[in-house]
Amino acid sequence: MSVPASAQHEPADVALLTGPDAGAMLADALGAEGGRLVSWQVHTVHHRPGAGVTVGYTATVERSAEGTPVRGEEYLCATTARLSRPAGPGLVRLEQGPDEPPVHLWRHPADPELPALPVACDPAALSRRLGTPVTVELLAYRPTRRAVLRVQAREEEWRTAYLKIVRPSAAGLFVDRHRMLAAAGVPAPPVLRADDDGLVLLGAERGTPLANLLADGLGDRAVPVLDALVRTLEALPSPLVDLPRRPAWSERAQHYAHAAATVLPEHAARTQALADGIDQLLAVSDPGPVVPSHGDFYEANVLMDPAGPTVSGLLDVDAVGPGHRVDDLACLLGHVSVLPHLAPATYPRVPPVLAAWTRRCEELVDPVALHTRGAGVVLSLVAGARRTDGAHWRADAEGRLARAEAWLARAREIQAQRGPH
Repeated sequence: MSVPASAQHEPADVALLTGPDAGAMLADALGAEGGRLVSWQVHTVHHRPGAGVTVGYTATVERSAEGTPVRGEEYLCATTARLSRPAGPGLVRLEQGPDEPPVHLWRHPADPELPALPVACDPAALSRRLGTPVTVELLAYRPTRRAVLRVQAREEEWRTAYLKIVRPSAAGLFVDRHRMLAAAGVPAPPVLRADDDGLVLLGAERGTPLANLLADGLGDRAVPVLDALVRTLEALPSPLVDLPRRPAWSERAQHYAHAAATVLPEHAARTQALADGIDQLLAVSDPGPVVPSHGDFYEANVLMDPAGPTVSGLLDVDAVGPGHRVDDLACLLGHVSVLPHLAPATYPRVPPVLAAWTRRCEELVDPVALHTRGAGVVLSLVAGARRTDGAHWRADAEGRLARAEAWLARAREIQAQRGPH
């Protein structure tokens, strides 16, 4: 799959939104509403190849309160993505050149694509919406896409729940997916409330995050835990194959190579070679039949019953639908393989688990397809390594790139051992 022409200017967009000129844009946007930018720094960079670049900033802003200047910390966002609403109160549009997309800026939580987010982030407003006093904590925010918040209430019916804030146009299918899983007995969070503006309240699942078990080490439990994960995938209901299909990570290798080259331009040749190699082996390997799949199956989205190797909670089911079992397994292995690069001190016990899981997965699906698609998953994670913790993110990104190359090299080795067909 080639990179669309719309993505060709995105390296320049990243440079613009993370470079010194970003400060002038933030200052202009704040000035339009009476604020003065004191200081700022990049917090997160979200690059969706072909769909634009979005950057989040932490900023110190001075505003006038009854004639007295008051400084406070604010979270600002800027994007080159196409938005569904025009500029207006709370959303500033800045034009670039004639062949470049405009930049839109806003102040969190006034996300132009997530109209329910201001209510979700305001405990008083959310308490009125839910009809009970609550406290709320923002856990994750991907500008223009989604947000996750933890909600604490005093009601007996539920004390802890989670808000998923999505685009209103996506809310219906999101809720349908949860209800299909619940009806099939899959341990996905139940839907407690769903509003038309994209505010969805989900019940809390119990269990230990799989990531915690990986940090502690699994020892002899490694294969039984993987078998429990596979059983959960096999329990996904068959009607999921009738839902819209999302491309697997590896099927968008050219897009992710482009994103990786944007943050690691000195390694552009390596990322391109990776994408080309993935495409070549995808064409000759067997993905297996189309089955119900999770679509984003990795350690952060799985809770385990500490009393035994069973899955007690399956989270983030936005992408469930038709797919190949090999892609869910490759997603799991790919994510686990980068944990030592992400947090070396936390995950020193991962390598033997990864080796045992890989051997077991090679028995379940075509090994060439598994390693090729694992390479695609890890390639998709390279650009996401860019953070604000100094130089460490670059070592993390380069480690992920090398890990993707190792997955692809192993796929080629297995393919070569098979000989010509």
